[in-house]
Amino acid sequence: MLSRSLRIPSSRISFRSTVLTRSPVTKSIHTGPRPTVTQTLATINRSSATTLTTSGSRLSSISRHFSSSSPASESKESSTMAPVEVQQYDYIVLGGGSGGSGSARRAAGWYKAKTLIVESGRSGGTCVNVGCVPKKMTWNFATVNETLETAKHYGYNVPEGTTIDYKLFKDTRDASIQNLNGIYERNWNREGIDLVHGRARFVEPNVIEVGLNDGTTARYTAPHILIATGGRPNLPTVPGAEHGITSDGFFEIEELPPKIAVVGAGYIAVELAGVMNATNVETHMFIRGEHFLRKFDPMIQKTMTDRYEAAGVKLHRKHQGFKEIKLIRDGKGKDKLIKLINNDGTELEVNELLWAVGRAPEVEDLHLDIPGVKLNPSGHIIVDEYQNTSVTGVYAIGDVTGQAELTPVAIAAGRQLGNRLFGPPELKTSKLSYENIPTVVFSHPEVGTIGLTEPEARQRYGDDKIKIYHTKFTAMYYSVMPAEEKAKNPTEMKIICAGPHEKVVGLHILGLGVGEMLQGFGVAVKMGATKQDFDSCVAIHPTSAEELVTLR
Repeated sequence: MLSRSLRIPSSRISFRSTVLTRSPVTKSIHTGPRPTVTQTLATINRSSATTLTTSGSRLSSISRHFSSSSPASESKESSTMAPVEVQQYDYIVLGGGSGGSGSARRAAGWYKAKTLIVESGRSGGTCVNVGCVPKKMTWNFATVNETLETAKHYGYNVPEGTTIDYKLFKDTRDASIQNLNGIYERNWNREGIDLVHGRARFVEPNVIEVGLNDGTTARYTAPHILIATGGRPNLPTVPGAEHGITSDGFFEIEELPPKIAVVGAGYIAVELAGVMNATNVETHMFIRGEHFLRKFDPMIQKTMTDRYEAAGVKLHRKHQGFKEIKLIRDGKGKDKLIKLINNDGTELEVNELLWAVGRAPEVEDLHLDIPGVKLNPSGHIIVDEYQNTSVTGVYAIGDVTGQAELTPVAIAAGRQLGNRLFGPPELKTSKLSYENIPTVVFSHPEVGTIGLTEPEARQRYGDDKIKIYHTKFTAMYYSVMPAEEKAKNPTEMKIICAGPHEKVVGLHILGLGVGEMLQGFGVAVKMGATKQDFDSCVAIHPTSAEELVTLR
C-alpha cells in the first residue's frame, strides 16, 4: 500500500519554547564534470528535517517545519501574507521509478545526502507497475500454457478443454506488484529518503512546486535536481483510437479477449502479441514492413517473424494505417467488439485493440522552460555523457532521455550519477558506458542480444574486417516432438567478430532459455572477449549455450 500522508500546517503548531528548524545547506563551487558537491554537503546534519514515523511506516510523506507561535504572532500573520515556505534538500529526484530510486538510494544510503523523491503515481514507476515486472509475470503465465500443450509429447495426459482463470492470475500478479510498491517505499524510508506523492513543476531554476494529492502545494529546493519521470505509451491520431488500449491498459485486462489486434513492430508489440497467441487468443499483428523488431539483427527479424507466423499469429504486413476505429459494443473480453477500418478499405472486427506504437517522454507538466532545459525534436531531454542537461544542477536519466530505454540502464545511470555528485573525489568522473548493453525480448521464444548487429559491424569495421559465426538447430527440449513442432521452435545464434584477433563485437541468440543465457556471455563481451576466449571455455553439455563456445 502507498504511504498515507499526515498534513500539519507548520505555522499553527506550538511546541512551547522549542523551535525545530532546518540547518542551511551549503553549496559547493562546481569543478570538473559539472556539477559536484563537497563531502560536507553530502554529510550535512540530517536531523534538520523532521519526519514523523510509526512502526516503520511513514506517517508523513515529507518533512515539515514546525515553529512555535503566539496569539500575537498569529494575529500579525493573519493580516499579512506569509512568504512561501521552501524546504531545502541536497538532492531532489523527480520520479520514483527504477532510475530515480537507484540514484536516490545511492545518494542517501551511501553518502548521506538529504534526499527527496517526488512521485506522481505508484512507487516503482513503469517497470514495477506496467512494465518489466507484470510483463515477465504474464510471460510466465503464457509459458505455462505452452508447456501444457507440449506435455503430451512427454507422456503426460493433459485433459482436453483445460480452462484459464485469467482474473485469478491478474489478482495474484497485482498483489505481488502491490507488495513491491511497499518494498520500494520501505527501502526509501530505511535510508532516510523523504517521499511526496504529487506532480512537480519548476517555478525557479532550482525550485520545484509539487501539487500534492491532498490538493495543497509545497515547494522544495536543492542544488541538484534529477529528472527521472519516465515515459508513457503513445496513442495515434486515428479517429476512434481511444477505443483501444496501450501497454498500460493491457495490464488492466481481467478477461482474455477471444480476438485481439496488436499494432506495432517493436519489442512491446512482439512481447504482448506473443503472450496473447500463447494463451489461445486469435492474434493479429499490423506492421508497416515485412518483419518486426527492425532495430535488431536481420537474423532476429526474419526468424522471429517467421516463428510467430508459424505459431499462428496473423501478420498484416506493409500496413498503411487505419482510417477509423469504431466501437461496436463496449464491455470486457468477448463482450467488447471493435471494428478496424483500414485505409485500403478492408475491415476487421476484434474484441480488443492494443496500440504499441512507441513511447513519449513525460515532460509536459514540468515547465522545463523555466530553468531552460533543452529538448530534442522528439521531446526527450538532451543530456551529455554525465547525464547533465543544458542547465547546471539539473540532470536527467532513463526513458525521459530516450537513451536505451531499459530498466537496468536507468538504474546504472542513476547510481553513477549519485556517485559523481555525492561520492568521494575518485568518483567525480563516474558515468555509465552505453556501449555493449545486453537486452532480452521476452517473446516466444526469447531473444537476446548485445553489441553490434551485422550491418552495424560491417559499416564500422568494413566487410573484410569482420567474420560471422552462425548456427541454427533444435533444442533438446523439442527432440521428442514431431517434425512440424520442431520446425516451429528453432534455436539460432550468431557471433560477430572483428579485427585480426576476432574480438566479439556482437552476439545475437534466440530460443528456449536465452534470457538467462545472455547475462554471462554479456560479461564476456563487455570485457572484450575474443572468439579464441569463447573457444577455450569448456562446454557444458547438453545445453543450448554450449553452441556459443563450439561454433566453427
